[in-house]
Amino acid sequence: MKLAGLEVSDRIALPPKSDYGIGLVGCGGIVNYAHLPAYQANGLRVVACYDQDREAAERTAREHRIPRVAGSLDELLADEGVEIVDVAITPGAQPPVAERVAAAGKHLLCQKPLALEYADAVHLVTRAREAGVKLAVNQQMRWDAGIAVARQLIAQRAIGEPGDARIEVSVRTPWHLWPWIAQSPRIEVLYHSIHYLDAMRSLFGDPVRVTAVHGRAPGQPEVGETKTVTVLEYDGPLQAVIDVNHHNWTDDAYARFRFLGSGGIVRGTIGLLYDYPHGRVDTLSYQPNDEPRRWHEAPLATRWIPDAFIGPMASLMEAIQTGGEPVTSGADNLGTLRVVHAAYRSATERRAVNPAEIAAMASATT
Repeated sequence: MKLAGLEVSDRIALPPKSDYGIGLVGCGGIVNYAHLPAYQANGLRVVACYDQDREAAERTAREHRIPRVAGSLDELLADEGVEIVDVAITPGAQPPVAERVAAAGKHLLCQKPLALEYADAVHLVTRAREAGVKLAVNQQMRWDAGIAVARQLIAQRAIGEPGDARIEVSVRTPWHLWPWIAQSPRIEVLYHSIHYLDAMRSLFGDPVRVTAVHGRAPGQPEVGETKTVTVLEYDGPLQAVIDVNHHNWTDDAYARFRFLGSGGIVRGTIGLLYDYPHGRVDTLSYQPNDEPRRWHEAPLATRWIPDAFIGPMASLMEAIQTGGEPVTSGADNLGTLRVVHAAYRSATERRAVNPAEIAAMASATT
């Protein structure tokens, strides 16, 4: 599509070969309402699934017509028809399972966060590289329509030199749907704003400093932080702000982004968060600075859930074919995790933190 004469699209293309056999480890809610609908809509082949809860695996197989239910992780990894494993389990359990997947010679897609501790994520990336398999992380917001089209516009210099970037979210999040998250000492950044931090990195690169303030809502039942403000500083004029509140009980909820530069501005809404998990299509509009008061509206059509969930898997498949790296490779995701952990250190120590400190600390302890 054309937007103010610029070429943009929210369509997510598949690589030339997309019929790899996919095995699922974990058959929870997100797999059933996001992963599998995206895969089925794009004609991917899910050939087997496994869950510690056999009944959950059988129900998923029945509802999504998956031909085989494995009785154990070993059985799934021994299945010669499984070429890619989609690991969709809690982050504390993910690294040892993912390491076994890599050791079995299977390519893998892991969920975010890749690991709870940065050093564990580094270890997993190293093990996948040594095993000669491709590792991708399911940071699918990069393929969400608003972020994807904004990135295309920024790459075409539509906003000129970026100066101010903002993602602002004030919603009521049903954390009770994920009791293990609600009881975590770290919540908002590790499980939610990690998407926004990764999106900012995809748009503008790695920040040089991170400053964060974390808080809680009055009387909240969740253990960890549910209100955060994170400022990313870059070399040059750009600052990025991510401002999130998960306890907005009013009808004045919003989820929006705004990227302002010397040559124009892109703004829009994150549709998923207006009616989670169904949501709605994002909005995006663009105004060049030589056309004041004229907004060009992008006719977006895809949703974060489930449509964007094809992005990381498609990128992983392309990397397998070309010998390159997935867009959200494990190695790239370490950059996002450095920013995540820099935000927690900043909030604790009340200072700006260079994300390089996180890597240095991990190296010193291994």
